[in-house]
Amino acid sequence: MTTATAVVAGHGLALRRSLHLSKPSCATFSARALPPAAHCCRTVVAAAAPSSRTCRCRSVSSESSTAAAADTADDEEEETKSDSEEEEEMDPLAEVCYLDPEADAEGIREWELDFCSRPILDARGKKVWELVVCDATLSLQFTRFFPNTSINSVTLRDALASVATSLGVPLPDRARFFRSQMQTIISRACNELGVKAVPSRRCVSLLLWLEERYETVYSRHPGFQSGTKPLLTLDNPFPTSLPENLFGDKWAFVQLPFSAVREEVESLERRYAFGAGLDLDLLGFELDENTLIPGVAVESSRAKPLAAWMNGLEICSMEVDTGRANLILSAGVSTRYVYAGYQKSAATTQEAEAWEAAKKACGGLHFLAIQENLNSDGCVGFWLLLDLPPPPV
Repeated sequence: MTTATAVVAGHGLALRRSLHLSKPSCATFSARALPPAAHCCRTVVAAAAPSSRTCRCRSVSSESSTAAAADTADDEEEETKSDSEEEEEMDPLAEVCYLDPEADAEGIREWELDFCSRPILDARGKKVWELVVCDATLSLQFTRFFPNTSINSVTLRDALASVATSLGVPLPDRARFFRSQMQTIISRACNELGVKAVPSRRCVSLLLWLEERYETVYSRHPGFQSGTKPLLTLDNPFPTSLPENLFGDKWAFVQLPFSAVREEVESLERRYAFGAGLDLDLLGFELDENTLIPGVAVESSRAKPLAAWMNGLEICSMEVDTGRANLILSAGVSTRYVYAGYQKSAATTQEAEAWEAAKKACGGLHFLAIQENLNSDGCVGFWLLLDLPPPPV
């Protein structure tokens, strides 16, 4: 790994200073408790992709010059027109059943799914539910509406089985989902199919597709109810103490050029390293190669075991609680840990705020790296992380 350097150039902050990963001395946090006729639709099978794989739902660019903007204005206008035409042709009553003909069907071993109500009422005045399934590259896309009278694990099991049979793909090894309230139903349905249900907010493609469907499908549906709040909101519990086996020895706020971040992600599978990446092209990150991406580097004398344990957490993001001088790690769907604490002062608060500002400037992109030594060029584990707002449904 390219040696990480101080975050946010120009701030004059010594962010490369190592901080001991000791247990926070602040007050202990406690966990918060987690809170009639079928809808008729027609199905689109093997048609043009409802959500184009090249469509960047979350475009983030470091380009800011007026000249550059002028050069791309015509292209963007043509893309906007093309997107508008596609949206106009999209039938809000249609269900989706799509597999990219160029995709390796046998190679799609992980799905992302959501099974929840939508801001749509059926003929009985009851909320319509929907199953949405995709893979991380949106090569596989499937949706199906359900009346609220048939929401159970059997219905979901049969629907998931029909995804495989309808598209001619094998059932996946794993299926990620991000709503903790649906864990029982989803886990039971997946278990009966021999699929491992994984609670995780690393369903980035799914979350962005739901944002897109809200604009192009749900809001255009004749039964759409504007202003309806999601039935099952995402949990954001108070952070709890970090398990003993997840502690490192030191940590530091660091940064890497965007080009180096890409290299780390691309090398994960090749090096069989611990960690997880994101499809930056699909997500629309068009940052300059030299743009500095903020992250957190952790040093540990037992780096490999630590990376292995972290690898099973489905890490999704990190943030700084400047009020309590803590670094918070979010994992799974409703797990938040106090990952580390630091001595609060004007200087450390400024450093933490600079790190959060850098993360925001990069569209929420950041990373976690585990190393045997903070000054080494290599890392044992690397996770690319992304802050995402909750979906509108």
